Amino acid sequence: MRKAMTSRGILFLVLFLILVAALIFGVDMACNETDGLAPVEVREYEGVDLSSINAFRENSIKGPQGVDAEDYMLRVTGLVTNSTSYTYDEVVDKYQHYKKVVTLDCVEGWSVTILWEGLLVRDLLAQAEPSANAEVVIFHAFDGYTTSLPLNYIMDNDILMAYKMNDVILPPERGFPFQLVAESKWGYKWIKWITEIELSDDANYRGYWESRGYSNSADLDESFFGD
Repeated sequence: MRKAMTSRGILFLVLFLILVAALIFGVDMACNETDGLAPVEVREYEGVDLSSINAFRENSIKGPQGVDAEDYMLRVTGLVTNSTSYTYDEVVDKYQHYKKVVTLDCVEGWSVTILWEGLLVRDLLAQAEPSANAEVVIFHAFDGYTTSLPLNYIMDNDILMAYKMNDVILPPERGFPFQLVAESKWGYKWIKWITEIELSDDANYRGYWESRGYSNSADLDESFFGD
């Protein structure tokens, strides 16, 4: 009888230890799962109410693009002394970060006010050293979209190339890895999924919508159609 009781006691002890271990590791696994929680976007910044990152209409030429950050390269080419290529992490880590609330106005009649975070395009260009005859900055996107802006607009203003909006990494549909924050310009200048920045002397260059009759200057205080 004593041996039977001892065996039963050992069995209960083993079962008890298994239960305790399951509880401990279960709690630990539950805690570790919180590491993968998505960040929460901010909806107010310094007293300014922000639009949701979901308050955009989908109007890209080929639909949202899925760019793999591991394979991504940003090229700075054309009329520069130093043609350069960057990985996604190199762009984000190399240059100083800035935040700015800017409203995007679309020609379709809607607008969004967003807290953008990124680097100054002029800092990127300064590293590449534009040639003396460079006049225009042509932006190329992953989906083939292009648009351009005068070099002096980029160099004389705090124009961001954003990788965050409302404190959240750009979702694929919003332009990950980078979107241009072309403030004071109509939304078709706010190119998404940027893969190349090209310096050119072609002042007559027309991008995707500009070659279809949209204003090349795209100033908000002027009509977006023709110039």
